Amino acid sequence: MNKTFSGKLITVDELWEILIIGKSTAYRLLNAGGIKCFKINREWKIPRSSVYEYIQC
Repeated sequence: MNKTFSGKLITVDELWEILIIGKSTAYRLLNAGGIKCFKINREWKIPRSSVYEYIQC
């Protein structure tokens, strides 16, 4: 299995690789609430299921 899809939480780096978008676009998407996510300290944590929901919309 691809390491990008392992685990329940992904990072911003994994998000932009999955969606094939730039880092700035990924941050814009997260800040706008386009994908359900949360921050621990300064690090974004994104549930993999939220990415799948976003792709299906």
